[in-house]
Amino acid sequence: MGTLGFWRLAQADPGWIAAVDPDGTEHRAGDLLARANRLTHGLRALGLRAGDGLCGLVPNGSDGLVLYLAALQAGWYYTPINWHLTGPEIAYILADSEAKAFVTHPRYAAEATRAAEAVAPERRFAVADLPGFRPLDELTEGQPDTMPADRTAGATMHYTSGTTGRPKGVRRPLTGLDPDDGAELMTFLLALFGVTPGRPNAHLVTSPSYHTAVSQFGGTALHMGHTLVYMDRWDAEEMLRLCERHRVTSSHLVPTHFKRLLALPEEVRGKYDLSSLKWMIHAAAPCPVPVKQDMLRWWGDVVYEYYAATEGGGTLATPGDWKAHPGTVGNAWPITELLIADDSGEPVPAGTPGTIYMKMMGASFEYKGDPAKTEANRLKDFFTVGDIGYLDEDGFLFLCDRKADMIISGGANIYPAEIENEIMVHPKVADVAVFGIPDEEWGEQIKAVVEPAPGAAPGPELAAEILASLEGRLARMKWPRTVDFIDEMPREPNGKLLKRKLRAPYWEGRDRAI
Repeated sequence: MGTLGFWRLAQADPGWIAAVDPDGTEHRAGDLLARANRLTHGLRALGLRAGDGLCGLVPNGSDGLVLYLAALQAGWYYTPINWHLTGPEIAYILADSEAKAFVTHPRYAAEATRAAEAVAPERRFAVADLPGFRPLDELTEGQPDTMPADRTAGATMHYTSGTTGRPKGVRRPLTGLDPDDGAELMTFLLALFGVTPGRPNAHLVTSPSYHTAVSQFGGTALHMGHTLVYMDRWDAEEMLRLCERHRVTSSHLVPTHFKRLLALPEEVRGKYDLSSLKWMIHAAAPCPVPVKQDMLRWWGDVVYEYYAATEGGGTLATPGDWKAHPGTVGNAWPITELLIADDSGEPVPAGTPGTIYMKMMGASFEYKGDPAKTEANRLKDFFTVGDIGYLDEDGFLFLCDRKADMIISGGANIYPAEIENEIMVHPKVADVAVFGIPDEEWGEQIKAVVEPAPGAAPGPELAAEILASLEGRLARMKWPRTVDFIDEMPREPNGKLLKRKLRAPYWEGRDRAI
């Protein structure tokens, strides 16, 4: 141990440009280090101790990065909150994570204010003036720039939606390591992809930092000495411009990005110098084989794919692996074991689909406050997120289906149960099923099928009324795009909904049911 980790690198070279905000503002490592140190001292003065929780509702950029760096050197759990959520959804995470401080941005003033009750007034902060919140400067003013004493590695605690609707925090035991040593261990992940430390390297942050993988890959690149270049809202041509301008070497993408990039006119695609690209990594949703082939033809052998879970463990497909096994999401990381099992928990032979189980050496986790859910997804010391797939003879994993229900739209996991729970309370709804249907741009879009209550007339007016009832209760990204009506929901005698029966007509003629 001893050469990597942001805090070490920033002390050795304070002039290195460590981050570039979406508006182009550059931040030197020494300045970010000083801000993170002042914040650590300020929050400790407020009473935060190792093991406590800190939540941030902030856009992509240096403000969120400073929260992350403070938490990871003070032994706190940092939870970046999804900024599409509504006030009650944010309040639930603040309460569930036992946040001892909450930092927000005026951009999210309306929903942050609705959620604020969950945190004591003296523990609510905003990065600029916002009524009901203390200015963050008030907390850090007069605090020293020097490294705090008793530094110990913290962790991010991301919330992953549960099939029961309420998201769960994935909490790992703290290691007690020196923060830089802990950060250096994290770099193992990017090293798997062949990513090398040092400068000049730049990592483009294309997606919201509240996603586990986005903060993990960005944070790890920073700990390797790479510059983080942040996008605020993703745009295909803007991404190409930033890649050329900052000589980007790596990024983390989803197949929806590829679809948008390939849709650009040929002259726009050819206008930018992309020769710096080395490790363009994608995941989060299955990538259609022709799309991936087009990307490899355009960018060359720099497109890497993986499959993983917030809970830990995963697979990796190098460009060479994928060309030899088109459609694969890769084989197991050296520290991961894969197991494909049938419904009784018995392993299945190569080529046979089953539930995908993983385990990662030395990694344990729990769903915070939910031992039953933590245990429910286990098979001995393996866990599953409920995806279905198979291994070929060479040990390469192929996904066949997300556990029947989960919808993946634009790389985001959306859980139907949560949406169904909200629609069911409508007085004119007798029954509802929500599932994903094919969408050329997003991968899947959300469809709701409703059985109207007796006396309620099905039709566009009722559909509009049902959707309007979700306002303020459910993030818009979770709203069904369309609502269809059915006389009677297909259910088994035991009451179990036959969702596959409802989904099947929409997926006819598709070679994969994802």
